[in-house]
Amino acid sequence: MSDRRTGGRRGKSARSGGGIEQLPWQQVRNPYPGFELASPEEMERLHATSMRVLSELGIRVIGDNVLDLFAEAGALVDRDTGIVRIDEELVNAALATVPRTFTLTSRNPAKRIEMGGNALNFGLVAGPPNVHDRVNGRRSGNYTDYCNFIRLAHHFNAIHIIGNQVMAPVEMPANTRHLDTYLANLTLSDLSFHCTAIGRCRALDGIEMMAIARGQTLEQMAADPGVITIISVNSPRLFDDAMGDGLIAMAEHGQPVTITPFTLMGAMTPVTLAAALGQQNAEALFGVVLTQLVRPGTPVMYGSFTSNVDMRSGAPAFGTPENTKANIIGGQLARRYGLPYRTSNSNASNAVDLQATYETMMATWGAVLGGANIIYHAAGWLEGGLTASYEKFVLDIEIMQNMMEFLRPVDFSDDALGFDAMAGVPPGGHFFGATHTMERYETAFYRPILSDWQNYESWEAAGAVDAVERATRIWQQALREYEEPALEPDVREALESYVARRKEEIGSGEP
Repeated sequence: MSDRRTGGRRGKSARSGGGIEQLPWQQVRNPYPGFELASPEEMERLHATSMRVLSELGIRVIGDNVLDLFAEAGALVDRDTGIVRIDEELVNAALATVPRTFTLTSRNPAKRIEMGGNALNFGLVAGPPNVHDRVNGRRSGNYTDYCNFIRLAHHFNAIHIIGNQVMAPVEMPANTRHLDTYLANLTLSDLSFHCTAIGRCRALDGIEMMAIARGQTLEQMAADPGVITIISVNSPRLFDDAMGDGLIAMAEHGQPVTITPFTLMGAMTPVTLAAALGQQNAEALFGVVLTQLVRPGTPVMYGSFTSNVDMRSGAPAFGTPENTKANIIGGQLARRYGLPYRTSNSNASNAVDLQATYETMMATWGAVLGGANIIYHAAGWLEGGLTASYEKFVLDIEIMQNMMEFLRPVDFSDDALGFDAMAGVPPGGHFFGATHTMERYETAFYRPILSDWQNYESWEAAGAVDAVERATRIWQQALREYEEPALEPDVREALESYVARRKEEIGSGEP
């Protein structure tokens, strides 16, 4: 991570377009070894169970193209049921060709990010059908709010990557709205983003538009990826044709794929954590194998999204102890197979409140201890993923920046140990005016965006503004300060022309 003393943590270089002081843009590193919650013996039992799921139970596949690839590789394919059974030899052969690390290069090379190793990246919330803020209330997802969230993601340095549609702009036709969201991603920010992989052409549009923004050919993009996608396995053990087509399109063009089973204990998996992880692992490895059958060497991430349901209502729960354990053990599994790791820090709260905060913090710790390379949905997720929240976005930025500072290694140099400073202050004295303090008073400690550290009387005199109201003021200020990143006029024109042409080609049909 960048040293804040050279990066100007609280100075002008740490600001994004104005007065909101924040940490500088950086590739976050987690210098600590991944936490080992499961023992080596327990990991072996998990692996063995996953291999039994793949070889004895199999995965149901919808799509002849995927069935053909597995049949050609020697898998047992039942064409009548669509069940594919693979053995450990096929899994190991695929793992042998998967890159342990890869990079994503956006249209701004200075914001290239790493996946794998000890790199940690935070992603914007993706997928909710609704949006909420304290000013306008809860409403359906729309393009105006979509664009605002992209502006916020660009403005705040803690966000490294845009997810697969911050929210669905429901007023736009479902068959072409991905083009409008890609255009917003590429013009309102300079970050990499997740393509929509519902079918082949939505993925291809994202690849082509990033290539245009970078002034490159698809062949050049294949050698230096710029977009990524999430392939969600329909747990239990179902791989549908849309996901298969999207995966194949991405892999054919050398763009990274994240395989993420959606496994909720008690609903999509057996109720125990061990069983859920065994099923998650089998489903994830199945997708990993498919990427390598399409194009050996395709970058692929191990995705974990295992949590539990409320057994009284059946509603999904997130940020639970079980979810946190799953985040950690998911990381152990990813490291076992040499795969970059994606997980999330979700919450199930319906409001930006204490529940949203402690569930998000719980899941964030699980993700970081598990060695996540990307925390998906890291900023703005609310209501179990049904709402993108402006205020929650700001709260999450604070959580992420706190985590970034926690991960910054402690300085134990002679200067930092401060023996001379201790020698210069008599017993019972204080260090407020010491030279050692004065040299560091602006950079010694993390200074928050959202927290208010005034005493009660000062806080009350200033209006007794709570954290949620402060968050409202911060996102409003950020949108006022936002500056659109520069984009060459000919590139913008080429992107807009591509969108217009594709909309005409698609018409009222599917992409």
